[in-house]
Amino acid sequence: MAQLTFREAVAAALEQEMARDESVVLLGEDVGSGGVFKTTAGLKDRFGAARVWDTPISEQAIAGAAMGAAAAGLRPVAEIMFSDFYATCWDQIANEIAKACYMTGGQLTMPLVVRGTNGGGLGFGAQHSQSVENWAMCIPGIKIVSPSTPDDMWGLLAASIRDDEPVLVFEHKALFGTKAERPTGDHLVGLGEAARRRAGDDVTLVGLARTVGMCEQAADALGGDGVTADVLDLRCLVPLDAAAVLASARRTGRVVIVEENPGQLGWGAGVAAILAEEAFDDLRAPIVRVSGGNVPLPVAAAMEAEVTPSAEKVAAAARGLLEGRIPAATTARA
Repeated sequence: MAQLTFREAVAAALEQEMARDESVVLLGEDVGSGGVFKTTAGLKDRFGAARVWDTPISEQAIAGAAMGAAAAGLRPVAEIMFSDFYATCWDQIANEIAKACYMTGGQLTMPLVVRGTNGGGLGFGAQHSQSVENWAMCIPGIKIVSPSTPDDMWGLLAASIRDDEPVLVFEHKALFGTKAERPTGDHLVGLGEAARRRAGDDVTLVGLARTVGMCEQAADALGGDGVTADVLDLRCLVPLDAAAVLASARRTGRVVIVEENPGQLGWGAGVAAILAEEAFDDLRAPIVRVSGGNVPLPVAAAMEAEVTPSAEKVAAAARGLLEGRIPAATTARA
């Protein structure tokens, strides 16, 4: 079967939905030429400038135009080149787009997607490497998608475009070159459904986007010790498949949550709170989080690795739980 990369999956999802629905339009900086990450290559040639809009270098303009287009009956997909730059258009997203339906009593809907590359691991530095899903998780009215595989990138983006509520889709830039079998037909993956990547009975490893691969590598390493790990890929933070997390925790009794964003108020804290409230009697050990550090990300590879999660750190945390101890430096604190 033919393969496609994570990068190609973005374009495939956009092409699928633009061909299916003429109300889907694409806008952002350089999207007509394929964008800096080449995730929109070929779309302007196929669908024309009337549906693929190159914009000025202004995130506020991009988000504002997307909101206006959605209000007018289109289904815009807006690209913010780096998710770090949500900081410059956060008023439009958090105070306008997220609240328009509620504040108009449902008279105004916002069927739009905002895409942005996310995450570290490539030495892009403090302003182009952040994982910012946790910025959005506390804003009611926004759905949050963060795929880990090319087929999920395709299916989740397509489902987000069809959704009648605003969705932020985080595309981890370190995953763009990863490959998987190319799906066939009209490909969709439902929002809010976690995926079980490994089956195990001894410890649960919960990941998102790039950290899912770390969890799988850690599970392989633990397998050499005779330990079986349940690996959950959340895929979405809002809606969150809490039922899948709780079911796994009740099977294994031990949970390691792996998040790339800083541990201080990261999304893993919310997942840990759900586990503590609803599965406390089933846990055999404290919940452990392996997270990014509460520091701006450095450019130097060795320094970046010091303050970001890794498969080795995840495996060490799991071994610590199985041995009845909590590793000293799993979640960095301020």
